[in-house]
Amino acid sequence: MAVKIRYLFSERSDRWEVKIIGEVDINTSTEVKEKLESILEEKQKSMIINAEELDYIDSTGLGMLIGIVKKLKQQDLELVLAKPQDSILKLFRITGLDKVIRIREE
Repeated sequence: MAVKIRYLFSERSDRWEVKIIGEVDINTSTEVKEKLESILEEKQKSMIINAEELDYIDSTGLGMLIGIVKKLKQQDLELVLAKPQDSILKLFRITGLDKVIRIREE
């Protein structure tokens, strides 16, 4: 399955708002990583990823997100995962990534 990424910079909240739609797996994680990195090159700001339409993420995708988190933390910025589906939330809790990436369930 393909992945779609929509994004905009919110002047009001001074951060990137990104929506990932579809699946982030071994076939799509490089594409997602390149897009997120290019967004951050445009403007080094914190990022919120709306995951309500993220259907699936595998270990490759999780590793990619950890890489983005590391880049942001070097600049004292943060990545927030918002509205993850139950299966995604469960995966983040099982792997302990909910301690590394702040999750907003609402």
